Amino acid sequence: MTLAAVMFIGITLLFLDFTGTLHHWVGWMPKVQFLPALLALNFLVVAALLVITLIFGRIYCSVICPLGVMQDLIARLRRKRNKYSYSKAVSWLRYTMLGVMVVAIVAGIGSLMALLAPYSSFGRIATHLLQPLWRMGNNVLASFAEKADSYAFYTTDVWVKGWPTFAIALATFLIIAVLAWRHGRTYCNTICPVGTLLGFFARFSWLKIHFDEQKCRNCAACSRNCKASCIDYTTHTVDHSRCVTCGNCIDKCRFGALTYSHKAPVTVESAGGTAPVDQSKRSFLMATALVSAAAIAQEKKLVDGGLATIEDKVAPERKTPITPPGSLSAANMVRRCTACQLCVSECPNEVLRPSAGLLTLMQPVMSYERGYCRPECTRCSEVCPAGAIKPITPEEKSATQIGHAVFIKKNCVAITDGVECGNCAQHCPTGAIEMVPLNEEDDDTPYIPAVNEARCIGCGACEHLCPARPFSAIYVEGHEVHKEI
Repeated sequence: MTLAAVMFIGITLLFLDFTGTLHHWVGWMPKVQFLPALLALNFLVVAALLVITLIFGRIYCSVICPLGVMQDLIARLRRKRNKYSYSKAVSWLRYTMLGVMVVAIVAGIGSLMALLAPYSSFGRIATHLLQPLWRMGNNVLASFAEKADSYAFYTTDVWVKGWPTFAIALATFLIIAVLAWRHGRTYCNTICPVGTLLGFFARFSWLKIHFDEQKCRNCAACSRNCKASCIDYTTHTVDHSRCVTCGNCIDKCRFGALTYSHKAPVTVESAGGTAPVDQSKRSFLMATALVSAAAIAQEKKLVDGGLATIEDKVAPERKTPITPPGSLSAANMVRRCTACQLCVSECPNEVLRPSAGLLTLMQPVMSYERGYCRPECTRCSEVCPAGAIKPITPEEKSATQIGHAVFIKKNCVAITDGVECGNCAQHCPTGAIEMVPLNEEDDDTPYIPAVNEARCIGCGACEHLCPARPFSAIYVEGHEVHKEI
């Protein structure tokens, strides 16, 4: 389906793009995913998705959900024909997973919710498995462009943003790939809580797949080509709660025994035999469903101080993790973040990375070893589809305190190496750091930073640009609740 391809390619490229340019074109696509829309309290999108399901069935799963489309692509790699068969629904597992998701949302267990959310699972796969390959390809092109004195491409760092999240993304991909290769949509129709919820409404959809028993020859072509394993040709029944309205069964039926319509067809006998199925009507209805689904929404900078090799910084142990400006508080982040990694993949300063904490597993936290949170950048708040990071202007960001700087005297190069520095004070965008003498009675005493916590916004410029290695002499401690200054 054309729309399914557009949605899948658009969302995938959005996660792969590290320049931020595609967001202006396809930034709406994550916002029409069911769970992010629900958590963002975007009831218009949620209602539209439910209405579409009540009319067309589970077309969301075959067109809008990128994880669903990914399963279809993997299944297509297996060239064997007639590879599926009917199986009964494992209802107890389906509704148990849905119940676990509901409990996770109500209780604010973000890490558990993130593990089950289909869009989030795809986001982690795209960010941690596909984006590094994408960046490697870009760097190859950048090397050729450099030799040709072209600036069409520029090199970018390739690094693992979080090993626990990488491992989860890899395990998720392998499990889903094996299931899709062998059994088609098993994950969608057995584990995915969004699929189970939409499947409940799909049972009452206005348009469904129907059998014409007089035309059916019991050849089993429909069952063998149903990737949802929901067609029982022996009883001429379709489990509409699992059917994703892909239309494969209609295409494979040589006798016109299957139709996509409001009610079961009435066979009209004539002298020439049974009336042929109107395939144009089926095509029109499928096209209308796809169009309706689409209508619901419409620098990297290296600061190293020179050309000498610099030892990598080591992240300090923060008592309170730092959450992005616009997230309001750590509690809001836990409740609403789906850990899709879109903000992590889009961060141009490489400040965001997935948390390794148990309660906040895979959700974004900030650290300043590779960059700092520039006051003019608001990209994470622009791309978040779930409302975990609220849209924020640069002016609002500059007045939002997400943490405060803490000075560690024993690490300062002014004391350890006896050199003048002042990097932290020079680069503080709010003027929260002042250089003061270590000993006011000694004229030759070194100058060290003094932090005015009331003015500090926690951007991390001081921590990132501090020349002390491997531990900075000044670092940012996060705040549980953000406040305006």
